[in-house]
Amino acid sequence: MSAPAANEVAAIAFTRPPSRARANGPLARRSPGFSRIVTTAVLGQNFRSTCFRRPTMRNRINEEITFRKLEVLLAFMEAGSLAKAAEALGVSTVSVHRALHTLEEGMHCALFRHEGRNLLPTEAAQVLAEVADEVIKTMTDGIRATREAAGYGAGQLKIGSLYSLTIRTVPEVVIALKERRPQLQAELVLGSNADLLDKLRQGAIDATLMALPEPDAEIESIALFEDEMFFAAPVDSPYARCDAIDLGACRDEPFVSLGDGFATHRGFTEAFRAASITPNIAMRVGDIFSLINLVSGGVGYSLLPGRVRDLFAHKITLVPIAGHTIRQTIGLSFLHRRERDPNLLALATVCRLTVKASNRG
Repeated sequence: MSAPAANEVAAIAFTRPPSRARANGPLARRSPGFSRIVTTAVLGQNFRSTCFRRPTMRNRINEEITFRKLEVLLAFMEAGSLAKAAEALGVSTVSVHRALHTLEEGMHCALFRHEGRNLLPTEAAQVLAEVADEVIKTMTDGIRATREAAGYGAGQLKIGSLYSLTIRTVPEVVIALKERRPQLQAELVLGSNADLLDKLRQGAIDATLMALPEPDAEIESIALFEDEMFFAAPVDSPYARCDAIDLGACRDEPFVSLGDGFATHRGFTEAFRAASITPNIAMRVGDIFSLINLVSGGVGYSLLPGRVRDLFAHKITLVPIAGHTIRQTIGLSFLHRRERDPNLLALATVCRLTVKASNRG
C-alpha cells in the first residue's frame, strides 16, 4: 500500500460474534457483544472513533404477560375466587378466567390447579404475585415520576402573567386555585406577551394569562374577558375632563409607550394606525406600572387598558378614544399537548369561575 493510501486508512479492527451470525449479513454484526474500534487517518491526522459496546439484551418477556393480567392475578389472589375478582375489577368472570389462562400460557408453567369447581393458585402463582405486586408499584411510581418530570400533575405550577393582570385577576385566580388544590404550589412569572409566549413554548412556564396569541396548533387558548384601551392622562390634565379623546388632536403631544412585545403596546400601535397618525414617543418603558407613574408625573400621555383604572384612579384618568375602539382579549394559554394535565384543567376551571364571579360583581 502506498503512503497516501496508508494515511487514508490506518487500521480497522473488528471483534465479531460467532461465524453463524456473520453469515446473516450486516445486521447480524450489530448483535450483542459486538464492538468495533476504527482508527482512521485522513491527510496524516488520526481520528479515533468511540468504541461502542451494546449491552447484552435481557430475555424478552412473552407478549402474553401484561400489566393488566398481572393486576388480574393480584385481584384473584386477594379475592380468592374468580367471581369476587371479577366483581372487584368490574369485569366478567369469563374475562378474569381468560386473563389468568393466557398468563399461565405466557409463563410456560402451571399457576393454578382445579379442585372440583374451584381454581386454586400454586406456589408458582404465589411467587409471581409477590413479584407482580412490586412490579406494579414500581411502574406506578415510574409513571408518576415521568409525568412530574414533564410537568404533568406535578406539585408545582408555574403561571405566567402580564404585569397589569396582577392588579386583580391573578390574585383572585391564585387564591381560588389554592382552595381547589391546597397541595399545589403556584409560582408567578411576569413578562410581556412575547416573553411569556416564548417561555410557554420552551416549557419554562406551564400556562400563562395574557392577551390571546395568534392561532397556533401547538397552543391551546381559552378566552376569559375583553378589555378596552383608553387614553391615559394625569388627573389634573385638561384631557381628563373630556368625554372622549380624538387622537388626531393629540398628534403633537408627547407619549409614553411600552416596548415591543407587550399586548398594550400592540393596542397602542393599532389605535394610532387607525387614526392615521404617528405618535410622538417621548419614552419607552419595560413595565406598565412605570408607565403609569410617568404619565402621572407629566412625562407624557399613553393608551392603557381599563383594568388599571380602579387601582390608579388617584393618579391617572382613563378617557374613551373617539371613533376607535381597541380591545384586548385576555385569556389562559398552555401547550395543546398538555390539555389533559389535571393541574392545568384545575387552573382553567378556576379562571373561568373567577372571571364569571367578577362579571357578576
